[in-house]
This record gives sequence, structure tokens and C-alpha cells, in this order.
Amino acid sequence: QLVESGGGSVQPGGSLKLSCVASERGLNRNCMGWFRQAPGQEREGVASIESDGTAKYAASVKGRFTISRDNAKNTLYLQMNSLKPEDTGTYFCAAANVGWCLTTPHHFAYWGQGTQVTVS
Repeated sequence: QLVESGGGSVQPGGSLKLSCVASERGLNRNCMGWFRQAPGQEREGVASIESDGTAKYAASVKGRFTISRDNAKNTLYLQMNSLKPEDTGTYFCAAANVGWCLTTPHHFAYWGQGTQVTVS
């Protein structure tokens, strides 16, 4: 129900924009978020956006990443600027069943398959 795209390899300081299309109508209007997972590490929240548009960011990406949504296109975005090697990982799009967000992965019922981001 969620399909990510836009990952790739980039040098430090570069930019990437991830997209996530929700196939189920209305799903994108709930709380949605981006998570990432590096090998051997737990999945961590990167950014989330509530149904009213309120966005929240992890401290490590604040000021560099921007989450946004286009409800007409059922699409969630993550603009990533000033990328660092520590941003490397598999990025997952997720959606909850409610409009408000929590940072824990358990809050989210729907997940994409992930897209790889490599910064080196």
C-alpha cells in the first residue's frame, strides 16, 4: 500500500528527495512518517507529519530534512539536504490509522518496502 522511491548514492553535502505513494485513498491523510535503519541498528524515526500538517523531526536531521505531503497525489515526500555519511540506511515510509503521530514504529500500521540511501 506504500511504495517508496528516490533513494540512491550521493556524496556528503548532497541532496536527495524521497517519495512515497499510498495506494489506498485516504491513507496519506493520516499520520505519516519516515524511518530509517542502518545495518545492525534499530529502526529510528526521522520525521513525521500529522493530518493537520504538523511536522516533527529527529534532532539529528532538523534543519536539513523537510517532510511534506501532497494529498491530491496521495504522496509523502522527504527532502534531504546536506546529507552526511551517518544518514546512510534504508528509509521506510509508514502510515498510521490515526491523524496524530508518535515517534515509535509501533504507532504505524502500514509500511513500505524501503529505499536505500547511501552517503559516501
